Amino acid sequence: MNILDFVVMSVEGISERKLRFTLNFIGILIGCAAVTGIISMTGGMKTSIVDDIAIFGTNTIQVFPVAGGDEAFNVLDWRDLNRLKNIPGVEAAAPVMAGSYATYDYRGEIQRNQVAGVDLNYFIVHGGENKLEDGRLFENSDRSVALLGSNVWNVDDEQRYSVGDKIRLTSVVNGETIEYSVRVVGIIKLTSGVASTGIDDLIIIPLSYYEQTYDVRGKYAAVDLKAETLEAVEEIKQYIDEEFDDLGYYSMDMIMEEVDQLIGTINAVLGGIAAISLLVAGVTIVNTMTISVMERTREIGVLKAIGATNHDVLFLFISEAVVTGLIGGGLGAVIGYGLSAAIGGYIGLPPQITPDLAVTVTGFAVITCVLSGVYPAWRASNLNPVEALRDE
Repeated sequence: MNILDFVVMSVEGISERKLRFTLNFIGILIGCAAVTGIISMTGGMKTSIVDDIAIFGTNTIQVFPVAGGDEAFNVLDWRDLNRLKNIPGVEAAAPVMAGSYATYDYRGEIQRNQVAGVDLNYFIVHGGENKLEDGRLFENSDRSVALLGSNVWNVDDEQRYSVGDKIRLTSVVNGETIEYSVRVVGIIKLTSGVASTGIDDLIIIPLSYYEQTYDVRGKYAAVDLKAETLEAVEEIKQYIDEEFDDLGYYSMDMIMEEVDQLIGTINAVLGGIAAISLLVAGVTIVNTMTISVMERTREIGVLKAIGATNHDVLFLFISEAVVTGLIGGGLGAVIGYGLSAAIGGYIGLPPQITPDLAVTVTGFAVITCVLSGVYPAWRASNLNPVEALRDE
């Protein structure tokens, strides 16, 4: 018999036993849909995280104080800033002030957001106009102006402020309530997804204005450094390790290493759960194919009587398993993609859909079906034709 004969007989055999095929098919389909959906969602999660933290830049290092001593927390000062900006290989250093909050009234509702202060170097380190939804960045002459994070500007699909609007803010400084107004000069593009960088929820004002308003001159929450080259990043980190005892840092490669570990753990746990579905499907296939061999004993005897070899019978049953795997795996991959797209659309996390994953999942389904069908197929191929023909 040629390959086409095996395919035709496999399809006929499956069509004559629709119930058992359906049981096998459903098991494989559920397992493949689960695997496809989980992997595509976690792939989309990683892409979203990478896009979010890309705001730091591949050449960027964020330096921050490490808590220690008798103080509740440490801060960086102007001396640290000068030392950091003079490290060999540093192109720009951007001090960041944060930790203060302000409330404001929007149509009778009191809103609360964190306020941060940055200077012009911040936009050199992290990029400029390409980060804006509307408006402009700070200029040297700016004072009581603000950039709004996307979540401050857009709440529940309502764009609350436009460039040029004024917002009256209220904060508590050293136990006293202060009020001040800022004029919106720019709106920052949305960056948050699975991993929020925090900038979406900020009201950002010029560093000098922040220092004066919150009485924190020369005290920084962090200093963001931009390396001249990607190779200089490691040299700068090594320099900080050797010259600074009380500073920590984050760079893109460190963040990505943690992201990879997180995604790997999620894939392992959820993938293991999905694999159980395929294992159950495999056991079901062994059971149903074994019963199928018992029911088709006379058919096997006739095939052998007209010249079919053990190899032919073995290949016939294996081909039925392959067809089951191809159909169940292929349809399972499609359903998995559909579910992940629907869930991703609902939670705002686009899945990572690739043809390679569909091919891999379908191939895995075929292998599962073939391995599950090996014993029943071997048993069928070794039936004695005379005894098989006597079977009633």
